[in-house]
Amino acid sequence: MLRPSSAFRRPALAGAAAAAIVLVALAAGLTPSLLPGTLMEQDARWIATAAVFAASYLALAVGRVPGLAIDRAGVALVGACLMVACGALTLDEAYRAVDLDTLTLLLGMMIVVANLRLSGFFAMANTWAARRAHRPLTLLISVTAVAGIFSAFLVNDAICLVLAPLVLELTAAQQRNPVPYLLAVAMASNVGSTATITGNPQNMMIGSLSGIPYAQFAASLAPPAAIGLVITCGLIALLHRDEFAAGARLDTEPPQPRVHRAVMLRALFGTGVLVVLFFTGQPPAKAAIVVAGLLLLTRRVRSERIYAEIDWSLLLMFAGLFIIVAGAEHVLLSQRAIAAVGQLRLDRVPVLSAVTATLSNLVSNVPAVLMLKPFVEPLANRRTAWLTVAMASTLAGNFTVLGSIANLIVVQRAAARGVRIGFWDYFRVGAPLTLLTLLVGTLWLWR
Repeated sequence: MLRPSSAFRRPALAGAAAAAIVLVALAAGLTPSLLPGTLMEQDARWIATAAVFAASYLALAVGRVPGLAIDRAGVALVGACLMVACGALTLDEAYRAVDLDTLTLLLGMMIVVANLRLSGFFAMANTWAARRAHRPLTLLISVTAVAGIFSAFLVNDAICLVLAPLVLELTAAQQRNPVPYLLAVAMASNVGSTATITGNPQNMMIGSLSGIPYAQFAASLAPPAAIGLVITCGLIALLHRDEFAAGARLDTEPPQPRVHRAVMLRALFGTGVLVVLFFTGQPPAKAAIVVAGLLLLTRRVRSERIYAEIDWSLLLMFAGLFIIVAGAEHVLLSQRAIAAVGQLRLDRVPVLSAVTATLSNLVSNVPAVLMLKPFVEPLANRRTAWLTVAMASTLAGNFTVLGSIANLIVVQRAAARGVRIGFWDYFRVGAPLTLLTLLVGTLWLWR
C-alpha cells in the first residue's frame, strides 16, 4: 500500500536533502571528544536524538526525501537505526520498543483479507449489491455500506485495494460518472474503520496500547461511525447532484464474478470465528494470527500468493516508528515537557479531538498516535482519551486526499484506469465531511 516515491530531479533540492541527511547522520554519531568542551555527552545525545526525531517526522509527513528514492517505510527504518546509533536506545531497548501485538494483529488481518480477496468474496458481494441497486442513489448507498461495513472489521486500506477496481468496472458498465462512487469507497472506508480495533492500523495500535476490550471499543465508536456513513452518503449525493438528481435507472446487468467457492467458504468461516473471538474477549493479536495461520493450511491457494498480498512495508514502517518514538521519549521527554503539554487540557475531549485531528493531517495518523502516547497515558480518563484519539485520527483522514493511505489507494487505482480525482474533487466533499463527523464523534464521547 505504501509505494516508493520518485526522486526529485532538481539538483539543488537533491543536494540540500543529501546534505541534511548527512548532517543528521553526523549528529547521530557525535561523541564528546568531537564537541566543544562546554557540551556534555548528555547534551550531545539530546541534540542528536532531537535531530533524528525531527528529520524522521518531517520526511514521514512529506512522504519522501527529495533526491532519494526512499518511501515512508525506509524513512522509519533509517530513523530507528539512527536512534540506536546516537545512543538514545540500546539495541535491546529498541527490540523491546516494538509492539509485537500490533504487528501480529496487522499481519494476521492481512492474511485473512488476502484469503477473502483471492476467493472472489469481495467481487461477489459488490456484484450482489449492484444487482439490487436500480438507481444511481441506491448504488451510492450500496457502495457506501459495503465499504464502511467491511472496513469496520477488515482493515480499510485492504478494502480500498479490493473495492476501487470493482467500482470502476461497475460504473463503466453502467456508463455512470465513477468519481462520486470512488469517493464513497475512500471516505466510507475511513469512517467505517473508526468502529473497531481492526478497522485500521492506528486503531490496532491504540487497541494494543490502551488495553480496551474489542467489544467495548466497538460499543463506544460504532454509533458515531454509523452516523458518519449516513453523512458521507448524503454529502456525496448533495455535492454531486447532477449524477443523482435525474433519477435514471440502471439496467445493465453486472458481470458474474469468478468465485472459488471452497476457498471462499473456508475464508468466511475463519472470518466469522475471528469476529466471535474478538467479541468474546480473546486478545485480538492472538485470535488473528491463529486464524490466519490455520487459513494457510490449504491445498487450493499457494502460500506465495497470500504473501504477495501482505503489505510488508507497512509492518516495517510500524516497527521503525515504535523505535523512533521510544528513543525520543527516553531522551527528549522531561516532566517539564509533559506538564507544559498538560496545560493544553488534553483531558477535555474537544481539545484532544482537535489536537489529534490537526496532528494527523500534519504528520499522518499513525505517527500522530505515537506522538500523543506519552501525553495520553497519564490522563485521568485514559479510556475516553484513547477512544478520542482513535476517532479523531481516523476521521481526520477524510480532510484531504493526502489524509490517509486509503484515499491515495483509490486515487491511484482510478488514475491507472484514466479517471482523475483532483485535490479539489476530494476536498470539497472531504473537508465538510471531516468537520461534521468529528463534531458527531466528539459530542458522542463528550456526553
